[in-house]
Amino acid sequence: MSAAAAGGALLLGCSANGTANANADPKATAVADRVMTAMGGADAWKNTRFLAWDFFGGQYQIWDKQTGDFHWEKDTLVANYNLNTKQGHVYSRGRDISASPAGQQVLETLTPTWINNSYWLVMPFKLNDPGVNLTYKGEGKTMDGAPADVLGMTFNKVGVTPDNRYEVLVNRATGLVDEWAYFPKATDAQPAFRRHWNEYARHGQLLLASGRSEADKPAQLDHIAAAQTVPEGVMTSQMPVTKIQ
Repeated sequence: MSAAAAGGALLLGCSANGTANANADPKATAVADRVMTAMGGADAWKNTRFLAWDFFGGQYQIWDKQTGDFHWEKDTLVANYNLNTKQGHVYSRGRDISASPAGQQVLETLTPTWINNSYWLVMPFKLNDPGVNLTYKGEGKTMDGAPADVLGMTFNKVGVTPDNRYEVLVNRATGLVDEWAYFPKATDAQPAFRRHWNEYARHGQLLLASGRSEADKPAQLDHIAAAQTVPEGVMTSQMPVTKIQ
């Protein structure tokens, strides 16, 4: 399965609150709260406005968490879209192709693209979101042998792939997510993949991980940035932009 095939339950409306989910058991919630603190805290997550990152397959995107604006690029395509209004424009080499079949196809995929690609970047901040059924599965060990608290995640009719299930392994020493496993269906006995969640670095007020390697296959999210401002015109640019720092 390709990296982009794993969706999630990222919701724009609850993207900044860190609000506890009534469906989560207390021990799972406590572990999730520890993760939030280790990665910078709920206030830092809420107050960070822009997130930018490269995703597998040559995609680069900038998300304005405050307005819902989403700037997305791949190859010769650029899209400027709003996740609240579901309106936007698509450009190829600077030419507006929004009304064409190809442009319409891109516009129709931008919300699912944001949900999927964002989940690969910020999933640890979403553990306590409404609609997430979070359970504590006990103690375990990561692929690297580190002691971990194991969380199970299923979803209550949120996101574009609510039938997914995840296992999230939180390092008991650091409080950081070290690993995740993705199950396309909640009833699946074996995951489609199990990947590291590592190579943490400070970006603005947040601690974010770039490493997403499988046991024998390196993979990484590149050009991660968290910022309060971006250069003027970036979110409406019709051409690929200089990646923000």
